[in-house]
Amino acid sequence: MSGRMFLNVVSQLKETTDTRIGVIDSEGTVIACTDLQEIGKKWPQLVAPINEAGESCVVLEGKTFKPLSGWGGQFDFAAYAEGEDELSRTACAMASVALNGAKSYYEEKHDKTSFVKNIISDNILLSDIYLRAKELHVDAEQPRGVFVIRRRDERAENVTVDTIQSILPDRQSGTAVSMGENDIVLIQHVDAEAETRDLEKIAAQIEEALRSSGESTVVIGIGTVASHLRDLAKSYKEAQIAIEVGKVFDTEKFIINYENLGIGRLIYQLPTTLCEMFLQEVFKKNPIDALDKETLFTINKFFENNLILSETARKLFVHRNTLVYRLEKIKKLTGLDLREFDDAITFKVALMVKKYLASRGIEA
Repeated sequence: MSGRMFLNVVSQLKETTDTRIGVIDSEGTVIACTDLQEIGKKWPQLVAPINEAGESCVVLEGKTFKPLSGWGGQFDFAAYAEGEDELSRTACAMASVALNGAKSYYEEKHDKTSFVKNIISDNILLSDIYLRAKELHVDAEQPRGVFVIRRRDERAENVTVDTIQSILPDRQSGTAVSMGENDIVLIQHVDAEAETRDLEKIAAQIEEALRSSGESTVVIGIGTVASHLRDLAKSYKEAQIAIEVGKVFDTEKFIINYENLGIGRLIYQLPTTLCEMFLQEVFKKNPIDALDKETLFTINKFFENNLILSETARKLFVHRNTLVYRLEKIKKLTGLDLREFDDAITFKVALMVKKYLASRGIEA
């Protein structure tokens, strides 16, 4: 339990009463007090009589004590007020009410975070998800978007959970948890009719807010909408895959949606041996490395312009006949005519496979 949280509560109480109010832990150490000089004092001799008093107020050594709720055979924390009179008893009782409320909120928030972590880590049984959701008053069937927020530069400082939480317009509708060294996972409530663009809009707001504030440059992976708590783990894995696939095929993108990965997702899930066999089959005449940078640049421009000769030539600032000559040269080297749709698709996929193998450190 955070002593700072208790200190915030007693500091507010200081404005409404002249009575000195504080909190001790189960060892009798003062962890919060309206008089800061009292913090750290130890009264171990008072622990036993406070335990014996049960849930009632007890007067000891000129102070009135009352244990906070949630204790069994021994209290965890107790509120106290300076003095032995009725005013002190009233102040102590009022302080315990306020402190109990803050304690319950803190514990519930902490428990919900742990609950979410266990779900997305696949560290909880399906039957336990229903039970814990009911205990913590969590709506199991509320649709949720899952976002993995990862810093792009490992040398930069990590983005914190509090930073992500502060960006959200409604902090009660989202839960951010830290996963590993570089990732923050955001679980955000969304409408039942939420579509891909709605999730991407949320991700864009987060990415832009972090970049404009100078916090960090991040990449955000988006999983499919989890219609139930049990689907959070699946969506979390999808968001992770989106980032990993994006690192290979969409290096310029800051936001990558699992539902828009296209053929990149398929290639990413293939065995590397199968990918190597595919490249050997496609490039029987010459390996893909036989193409120089200028030729590869021409090919990529041709793809970007939907295999339209005139438009590609204009973008390359070359004559149409020059582009035709280059394409003929590629055909002689590879046996593939990029002006033919089937050959163009084969070549495009081959380039992606090559890039995937390179990301795995495999030369093909």
